[in-house]
Amino acid sequence: MSDLLRAPAEIKYAEELDWLESIDDNPKPFSWRLSPKMVRLFILGSERADGLDREIPQKWFGDRSFVERSIVTLASDRGLLLIGDPGTGKSWLAELLAAAVCRNSTLVVQGTAGTTEDHIKYSWNVSMVIAKGQSRESMIPSPIMTAMESGAIGRFEELTRSTSDVQDALISILSEKYISVPELDSDNIVFAKPGFSIIATANSRDRGVNDLSSALKRRFNFVRIPVVGNKKAEAEIVRFRTEELLRRHQIELDVPPTLLDVLLRSFADLRASAAAAGSDDEKLESALSTAEQIGVLEDAILHSNFFGERTLTAHTLASSLVGSLARREPEDLAILNKYLHGVVEPRSKEEGGSWPEFLEGGRDAIATLS
Repeated sequence: MSDLLRAPAEIKYAEELDWLESIDDNPKPFSWRLSPKMVRLFILGSERADGLDREIPQKWFGDRSFVERSIVTLASDRGLLLIGDPGTGKSWLAELLAAAVCRNSTLVVQGTAGTTEDHIKYSWNVSMVIAKGQSRESMIPSPIMTAMESGAIGRFEELTRSTSDVQDALISILSEKYISVPELDSDNIVFAKPGFSIIATANSRDRGVNDLSSALKRRFNFVRIPVVGNKKAEAEIVRFRTEELLRRHQIELDVPPTLLDVLLRSFADLRASAAAAGSDDEKLESALSTAEQIGVLEDAILHSNFFGERTLTAHTLASSLVGSLARREPEDLAILNKYLHGVVEPRSKEEGGSWPEFLEGGRDAIATLS
């Protein structure tokens, strides 16, 4: 695993999944590797009441009911659609679910404007077709077809980014559970094996890009993932991801709780400002998601490790925040400057602590970018 830039969940947590599978005596749907109860435990972590011989850490932070509804959907005939704002952990939850259910989370189609029907069905190896003609051997199955043939979970990221004809191709797959290959005279239908399902994700901010048809909606169970509003839960997410980052880069650097609090409060302030804004010009272009918060902290940690004194400071954190969130010039810079003067400056005088240095770092970063 050490030679992979980013190991998928089934590799990253392989030892843990093996252990859970070895003690799992609960009923399992289809060919699932873990029972629904163990899938939930793997994702949400163990509690003392579970009576396990070892602790299973929590990997996704959110309402328990979202995870349970997702698991139940995968055990049914319907597809699962995780929908929510950017950075709410939809893709991470989809990956964890696939890893726990079938130990393969890599059967993924990425939805874009350029995604075609071939990407979700099949294509052809042109050189083999020229040499031997069209056959099952010369056919290149899509990740979705591979999932069907192996009774696994196929994933479709950013479903609403795909065009309507691509979305329509999913309807027959979800309802009929097979794909026809009319180019072949025989062996021309690929049937789904028990255990096959699709987890799709959709960005709620993409509404209106390529809306789902009512026919396709009927074939999905919707699970809406809200923005994390609880400060404690968000702190846990940021801390969890930060610890992963430090381990991956083999960095020994402490993140002071005071600086984590500064980051959380800053994002909360900016979200409140965006909610009160009268127009899009008065809002940052950033979605101010938890994922972007993690990105700001990651940038600050790496900068401190490589170019600083291997100590995270409020000045570096502010510089990373401005650098990460100022995407439009001069609009975003003006919004951040207003925040520093209107909120951070009074707070630095009232509370002291890390805020004065954070204020200085933000001002320096804005002056550099202006």
